[in-house]
Order: sequence, then C-alpha cells, then structure tokens
Amino acid sequence: MSTYHKPTRQFNIYAMPKTFRSSEKICHKKEAGNSLTYNEKSQRFTLDPWSSDLKVEDYERLCQEFGIKPLKPLLPMIENPPHFLRRGIIFGHRDLELILEAAKKNEPFAVMSGIKPTGDFHLGTLLTMREIIYFQKAGGLAVYCIADIEAYEDNNIPFDESRQIAIGNIADALALGLDPKRAYIYRQSKERRVKDLAYLFGRGITLSTITAIYGERHLGLYMSALIQVADILLPQLKDLGGPKPTVVPVGIDQDPHIRFARDVAHRFHEKLGFIPPSSTYHRIMRGLDGSPKMSKRNPMSYFTLNEDLESIKWKLMNAYTGGRATAKEQRELGGIPEQCCIYELCVFYFVEDDKELLDMYMKCRRGEVLCGDCKIKVVEKVIKFIEEHQRRRNRFIDTARSLIEEEDQKPSYL
Repeated sequence: MSTYHKPTRQFNIYAMPKTFRSSEKICHKKEAGNSLTYNEKSQRFTLDPWSSDLKVEDYERLCQEFGIKPLKPLLPMIENPPHFLRRGIIFGHRDLELILEAAKKNEPFAVMSGIKPTGDFHLGTLLTMREIIYFQKAGGLAVYCIADIEAYEDNNIPFDESRQIAIGNIADALALGLDPKRAYIYRQSKERRVKDLAYLFGRGITLSTITAIYGERHLGLYMSALIQVADILLPQLKDLGGPKPTVVPVGIDQDPHIRFARDVAHRFHEKLGFIPPSSTYHRIMRGLDGSPKMSKRNPMSYFTLNEDLESIKWKLMNAYTGGRATAKEQRELGGIPEQCCIYELCVFYFVEDDKELLDMYMKCRRGEVLCGDCKIKVVEKVIKFIEEHQRRRNRFIDTARSLIEEEDQKPSYL
C-alpha cells in the first residue's frame, strides 16, 4: 500500500509549469528566435507578432511591462464564467469592463478576431474560437476575418491557396458553434472597407511610430499591420452598427496590433467616433512533447482538429508527463501534474468540470494513478471530441464554401 503524506501547503490545480512562473525574469533576454525580447539600450521589452517562438516565464510581470490588467478582479462581474476565464487561462485584458457592461445592459458590442489561413484548426485556434463564441452568445456581433493578406505578406501563401484553406477554417468555426446568422465573415483581400481604412489610417501614422512598435520590417508587413488595425476597427463602421465596444481575443504575442489599433482609434475618434478596442490575452500552452510552445515545425508538439485519429492517439500516448521514473516511485511519491502536458491539456480544453479536474489532480499527487492509465482516459475524451467535431465539420463544408463563393463576387485586384 502506498503512503500518502498530506500536503502542508495549498496546491493550485490550475498552476502552469514552473518555467512559466519565474519570479526573476519575464523571458530569455538574449535567446535567438524568441518573439519576446529585451532591448538593453532602451531597457524595454518588445513583442514580435510575426514570430512563432514566444517563450514567457512570468505573465504577471509581462502585464506590468505592457500595461495589461489582470483578469481575475473582473470575475465577480461575470455570471457563470467559463473554465477558460475562471482558471486563469485568459489572464489579462484591456478595457474588458466596457464589454461586460454592454452585455449586462443589452447594448451593442462586437467580438472581432480572425485566422491566418495557413492550415487546419489546432488547439490554439480552438481556444480563440471558444472565446469568440462565448462573447457572441453574450450578445455580441461576431466579426471573423480570414487574414489572407497577412498570409501572403508573412508566409508567401498565394491567395488562391488561402481561399481553399479558408473553406476548411470557416467549416471548423461553424462546427465549433459560431452562428453565421450573427456573424460577419470576410477575407481581407475582398473587403474594400478594410483596405480603404488602412489607407486612411496611413495618413495619420509616421514611419517612426510604426517602427517603434514593430521594429524594422519590409513595407509589406507595415501595410499588413495597417490592414489588421482596419480589421479590428471595422465593426465600428456605420454599416456594421456604428461605434461600439469591441473585444479582440488574442495571444500575448499579438498585443502590438492591439496597442497600434488603440492608438489609431484615439487619433481618429473625433473624425470617425472610434472607441479604443478592448482585448483579452490567453496563456500559451506547452507542446505535447514538453517543448515551450506548440509549433508546426515540431509535429509531435501539437495536433489539428482535422488530423487522423490514430496520429492523435500516438502523440497523446507519447506526450510528456510529470510521472516518476518507476511505477513504485509514482505510487510512493505521487506524480507532478504541474509538469504534465496531458494534465495541462485537460486544464485548457478537455475537462470543464472543476471537481473532476481536482479529482484528477489529487489522484496524481497521491500516486493513485499511473501515467499510462491517465493517458488512456484522456485519449478517450479527446478522440470523442475530435470525432464529433470532424462529423460536424463535414456537415458545414458546403455552407463554408457558399460563404467563400459569396466573397468571390466582390471585386479584387490581388
């Protein structure tokens, strides 16, 4: 019989891995490829929204550095908050109070986000879409952008290829619960208003301003940034209901676009009545293999929602855990769920009931379950979700294709 020693401190069952919770550093200041870097000369941190290598060690200090408010104090204002809010997965915000107040009073507001059409939906896009659907159900107009101009500028993906990928992306969004009757879905290359706004905004932005935000880039990325600012402010145009609070759910790496959009909104408030957009920020989940972030360059670190089921099973059964070296040690000492990617997967996505999650956590801590047995149970949950999603996605493909074909009727010179 295993011996279990009652913990002398209160465990946080939503705790992130230790490497993300350092009290000494925000990031690896000189690490090549990290999209969060430190400039010794200016003594400031900068974020690169076009990098895929964000590594964060202290979200609290990151919030302080960029003026992002913690979300936790707002939780009492939210009735029945979903798991991604109450567990701190969404950790920060800018002016979310405006959205909560509008929803409470049944006043107009919007939720705006999008996807760069580079491939199938994955776990990161799943989290963002769940946020969009949450705010849509709360009464918001959902504005969803297919960022094909950014895909061309940043990834050199041709527009005809983006079009095909977009059909699958929209089908994924509809399968997850996005209501097309209360949403405006568009492609950047086909939305004349976005391009007109970007041109208008360019009149009020100097090169030094945009360089201070993004650093030295080729002009195409600066133009892409202006397009994204136009995307964010599009819901406030008169033909979409006029100025209104708008929330943009993003990862912390996209905050430069939010700050830029808020600055532009202030500059053009008198002329167009824009309200600076609100935003929420979610944590970055580690790769399934224990790497700092899921990455397309590392297939074992993630899976897509349209992936072969056997491939997903293989990745999950080989995922990094917080287990001990032997079954005997596991039973005697207990596991370390804070280090386990399978447990983190449940915190983020696949266990919504807090009591069930606590039970899972404590059984691991007490050594009452071995990693292999735990993985089998989680695999069952994940595969059940993926199977149902793929069935629903197939049912929405024709609807998604129709939406794209409607967009095809708009003129474009790209």
